Amino acid sequence: MSQEDFIVFGSPLIEEEEIQEVVASMRSGWLGTGPKVDRFKDDFKAYKDASFAAAVNSCTAALHLCLIAADLEPGSEVITTPMTFCATVNAIIHAGLTPVLADVDPVTMNIDPEQVEAKITSRTGAILPVHFAGRPCNMDRLDEIAKKHDLIVIEDCAHAIETEYHGKKAGTFGNYGCFSFYVTKNIVTGEGGMVLARNEEELDRIKMLALHGMSKDAWKRFGDEGYKHYYVTECGFKYNMMDIQAAIGIHQLKRIDAYWQKRRQLWQRYNEAFKHLPVTLPADPEQDTRHAFHLYTIMVDPERCGISRDEFLDEMTRDGIGCGVHYLSLPEHPYYQKTFNWKPEDFPHAMQIGRQTVSLPISAKLTDEQINKITTSVEAVLVGEHSGLRMA
Repeated sequence: MSQEDFIVFGSPLIEEEEIQEVVASMRSGWLGTGPKVDRFKDDFKAYKDASFAAAVNSCTAALHLCLIAADLEPGSEVITTPMTFCATVNAIIHAGLTPVLADVDPVTMNIDPEQVEAKITSRTGAILPVHFAGRPCNMDRLDEIAKKHDLIVIEDCAHAIETEYHGKKAGTFGNYGCFSFYVTKNIVTGEGGMVLARNEEELDRIKMLALHGMSKDAWKRFGDEGYKHYYVTECGFKYNMMDIQAAIGIHQLKRIDAYWQKRRQLWQRYNEAFKHLPVTLPADPEQDTRHAFHLYTIMVDPERCGISRDEFLDEMTRDGIGCGVHYLSLPEHPYYQKTFNWKPEDFPHAMQIGRQTVSLPISAKLTDEQINKITTSVEAVLVGEHSGLRMA
């Protein structure tokens, strides 16, 4: 099999408009933070019906900045989910705070609000829910808990650009919303992120922290309005987005609904193709919500399937199909076991999901031929020719 025939997991759909916009940026000589970043930020802010936004270089940076801007006491506890990428909890650690895990709901795979409330102590300062796979968390209950205990809410919306919950857009419930435009996300800038904040003062501080702690005029210090003096007011970071990244995002964002429709159709096609197979399919979207259809996850239970999750992954790779694991639960990883004494069995729902879950390709880029290959291979691995070979 040639490398060109391999179906890369999460491969983005890049069209000619993005290519030309990037070329235009390169010809202009303005590659760093500039007018295209402003345009992309404003377009995204309008899409989310938000008042205040800042473009940064990753969702990880966005989370880190918000955790600092929240002004929590050093060492304060931040409750989050064990079913997330390590960046979520690493941002908490790098902000000088203490991560605390609350188990997930086994059906939605999102953080369980009742588990969250059970983990609240006098040291708790914030809740950091993750809208897993694009499915909205139970924000009504989480907001109720946050208000009751006077907690900050920071939404990790890395999977949830299009997500809505009871008519309101993800990222606009909490004090802050953090988004990702990484290469596997629903719209991409290669690397990139966005912060939504509730007020201009918070947003100005986040922008300042994102560029070395320099006063806000520093963002435009090389513009055509003339040199702007700046002052360093805090010890900040190098988290700004580049125009060359925003050039991609500007046109990706224009097609966000068209791409969402393609992924929704693919989600439904997978559901129909796999309904007779011995795997657990993702739960249907809840009423009065909008699922972003960022990930399509199935659960491969070795007792039902006659094959382990990792064996399934190996078989799919041999068939030329790239799959993902979202995610091994955080307590499975040696660093967190050593540092926080986390044990997988203390979070049984996340442990089971993490050991059985497989994410299948769901990019808007996929062709009918590739989709047919994926569905055929999944069936073959589970009940067809591959399972026959294993039994021989």
